Order: sequence, then structure tokens, then C-alpha cells
Amino acid sequence: MSWNWNSRGLPFLPGYTFQDVTKSAFHRPNTLVYKNGYALPRRPTVGIGQSPLMSEQLIEQKISDLTFERPDVTYDSFDDSQFEAFVPAYVALDKKVLRFYAYFEENVLYSPDEEYRIRPVVINYFLEDDTMCISEPAVENSGMPHGKRIKRQHLPKNEQGAHYRWTDLNLGIDLEVYGVKYHITHCDDFTKEFMESEGINLNDPVSMPVDPYTEHRRKPLLSHTTPSDFDRLHQFLTMDRKVLRFFALWDDSHYGETRPVTITYFLVDDTVEIREADAPNGRIPFPVLMRRQRLPKKLKESQAFPTCVLEVSKEEVDEYYSPKDFHVGQTITLLGRHFQLCDCDGFTKEYYAKNHPDIDMKPIERTEKLPERKKEIPPYNGFGSLEDTLQNCLSLIPKQPKKNLLQLLENDHKVLRYSARLDSQFSEDEGRRFVLSYFLANDMISIYEKPTRNSGVIGGKFLEKTRIPKPGSTVDHPEFYSPADLAIGSTVEVFNHRFVLTDADQYVLTYLESISSQIPSQTLASVRQKLGVRTTNNEQNGKSQSADYKNMLIYRYISKN
Repeated sequence: MSWNWNSRGLPFLPGYTFQDVTKSAFHRPNTLVYKNGYALPRRPTVGIGQSPLMSEQLIEQKISDLTFERPDVTYDSFDDSQFEAFVPAYVALDKKVLRFYAYFEENVLYSPDEEYRIRPVVINYFLEDDTMCISEPAVENSGMPHGKRIKRQHLPKNEQGAHYRWTDLNLGIDLEVYGVKYHITHCDDFTKEFMESEGINLNDPVSMPVDPYTEHRRKPLLSHTTPSDFDRLHQFLTMDRKVLRFFALWDDSHYGETRPVTITYFLVDDTVEIREADAPNGRIPFPVLMRRQRLPKKLKESQAFPTCVLEVSKEEVDEYYSPKDFHVGQTITLLGRHFQLCDCDGFTKEYYAKNHPDIDMKPIERTEKLPERKKEIPPYNGFGSLEDTLQNCLSLIPKQPKKNLLQLLENDHKVLRYSARLDSQFSEDEGRRFVLSYFLANDMISIYEKPTRNSGVIGGKFLEKTRIPKPGSTVDHPEFYSPADLAIGSTVEVFNHRFVLTDADQYVLTYLESISSQIPSQTLASVRQKLGVRTTNNEQNGKSQSADYKNMLIYRYISKN
């Protein structure tokens, strides 16, 4: 017996204890404390009259007594194998599924061929959580969507909220789910073993009924086909990778030309393929003229459908093309196209010499007929310049018209200016004055109207820089105005407007005298008369100066580049 001494030395017996009147906390203290994340037992508090060292000695003594304590009763050797480890239900029944096969009848309305359908389904019961799912296997050529009918869930059994369990399932019963009755016919081996191990006797399996409409479609039509004596397997083993190749010309009557093609005959299955020769002809590359197929040679006489629309099946063909129908030097018609066989390769000649010695395979000369077409340029539509319009006709991506680089270098910033008046039948246009500028670098003309006070016409740019064709010139061969045509007093017609040249500046006379051999004498005389200059014999001096200036520009251009 252990004694608990208080401060007065009384034993811890009934009648010798008293209540501590100073105690104010009556809660039950925690037995565990947490240090560094670990739960540790709380150390006992030091009693009244006890020192901390004494309490620690008592605890260590109790621990040592428990450690070295020996039981009074001895047992035999303990066998752990007698007791099985506890396994939860969700682990023991994981991935264990009961599978039942069933069917349901579906009524078919407004159909003369069937009244109802038999649709088989598979019912899976998951033992892990007592859920069920119903799926319908796919039926080929049924025309109906198949797959999962009811996803995995607890299926309701009645209106009280109960759900179906595996004890409610058996063979030969009707399982009503959401208004549809599924008749269970049989199950798999695992389901049978599980139900018998749980003490449930399964009924006898029921055969799955046959859908009458599906069975009706499986019945073949009454027909008789005479068996062929030709051995396709022997043809495949002996003729595989053996090809007859012919070089022919296709008479394309639509475009009036002939195109070289290659006709390939495959001996393994008697098919024909036609390809165009890969040659740069300006067309989009589309080599396959006719895909590989068997070509009908002779059709049966009785045709109950338009052959120009529908494809021809084997039943309507009386005879197909064979190697004996291809003769070098003759014309053969394949699917409405005419091909002239001109030559063949070496293997084809050996094949015909061995199997068809009566057919002559002498090659003929190929003469390709090309259409004689003249490139026609469409008429000018009035948009843009003639050079830009012509480039759009020559190429798909138009290029910038080529310029005379030497002319640009020699005549850069050289402008001939003339004064002109508008030749009009309206009296309001009599006082209008214009400045006609001729640019020698690109032979373009621009017209500027001088502003006149109280004329009622706003002055400014009248015509943008452009090349002006002469009256009577054609679009194919246009003729443009040049300095030789700009004489004082002459009329210049600009897009249905007539301008009369009245005067010119001094540079016009200087330039015309430098090229007097290229300028008509009448034009040069009109400018001299207008500017009050007599005819002199300085034409040779002007030519020499022009030649020196020209040589200087060429030298500058060569040195820069």
C-alpha cells in the first residue's frame, strides 16, 4: 500500500482528507502537450511538501517497475497468423463489378417493316459503393446511337427512396429503371461465383431474343453467281509488281492540242492509271489524269439507270480492258478520251513477245500538235497609263515598266515651257492663259493655269504630269507628243481640250537649236520668229556643245557607280 502524505503528515485514508479551500480551477487538465509538433505526456505537477527532484524519482521508479515487471502467467508461443488484418470494404471490393446481360423492347411507330426492336444492354453493379450503370453495345449498321444509357449512380428502387442492391438482382427477372423494364438474361462467371459465395441461388439463364428486323436484313437476297475458273491468288503471286507502260498522246479536243501521257497497266489486278508527262507547260501541275481503276470495255445491253450520272458496278460490265486491247500505233478510247499509243518500255515488249506474239509493238513517231494562238491584248480601259495596263496583261504580278536610264541622266531637270491659250467655243474661256511644261527626262507634259483676277476661274494645276498621245494614234501603237511637234501656233489636243501654243521661253530655242537635225525646220523657224532671233549659222556650235554636255553626264554616271 502506498501512502500519500499531506503537509500535516496524515495518511491518505477516508476521513483523513480535507478539501482545499484555496482551489479555484476545477477543470480536467490535458494529459498531452505539444512540443515541436509532437504530442508528449504532461509531466505531473509537484505536490505539496514535495520537491521537483523527488517527483522525478517517483516517475522513474514507476517506469522501471513497469519495464522489469514479469507476468505471473506464462503463455504458449503467440501465432500472428491466427488473426487476419482488418481490410476496409472499399479496399476489399475495389474494382469488383457484377455484370449482367439484359435487353428491353422498344416500340416502333409508323414503320411498315417492324413493330418493335430488341435492344441488348449490359448492367454493371459496382460493389465498392453499390452504384450501377447501364450501357448499350454498338450494333453495326443499326442507324441508332449506342453507348452509355444511364451513367453510374444509385438507381432508385421505389418511391420511398430505396435503391437497388446486389441482393435484388437475379437472372430471369425484370429490372425497372426510370420506366424502362430490363429483362436480365445471364451474367459472367465472376458474378456467378460471387452470388453463390454469398448464398444467393441464381435462376437458370435465359436466351437473348433476336431482333426480327436485324435478322431480316441479314438474310441474303436470292441470287446465283457462277463460280469463276480464274485463280486470283495465282495472278497475285505471279504478276505482283509487273507493270505494262505505254507512252501515248492524248488528243485534247477541248483545247485543240495533244498532250503526252503515260498509260500504266497493272497486271496484278488488271487496273489502269493515266498520268500526264511532267513537263513545263505553263499549267498548274496536276499529273494524275485518271486514277487507278478497272476500265469497262463493254457494258450489258439492259441498263435501267442513266450511266452518265451513276457509277457502273461489276454487274453491269460485260468485259473489261485487258493487255490484248493495247496495240502500239493505234488509237484507244478510255472513258471517252482518245489516246494514241506511240511506244512502250522494254518489259512491255518482252511481255507481248512472250504472251501475245501476234501483236506488233513497233513504235511510231510522236508528233505533238500545239495550238496556234496569238496573244491578244485587251483594249485600253482608260485607267492608268498604257505601259502599266500592258504589264497587267503580260504577267500575273505586274512589273514596273522599264525606263530609259540614259535619257533620265541626260535630260534630268530639263523642262521646255510654252505659253498657251484654250481654244474653246465658250466666250468665258477666251482670257484663260496656261503654261505647258514638257519634261525631257520622261517625255511627260503638265499644264498649269495662271490665276487671273475677276475671271471667275480658280487657277492652279490643270493637268498632272502624263504622256499625251497624238490624235489618231491607236492603243496598240500609240504616238506621243515630242518637242518636234510643239511649234508656235500649233494646236495640242489634250484629252478633248485644244491648246494653242502662243509663246516659249529662251531655253526652248537653245535646246531646239542643239538638236536641229532632229527638229523640223518649220518648228524651229516658228520659235525663232516668235523670239525675234534670225536664222544663223551657229547650228554646228550647238551640236558640239550638246555632245560635250552628253559626254560629261555619262562620265559622272560611270564614276558614281
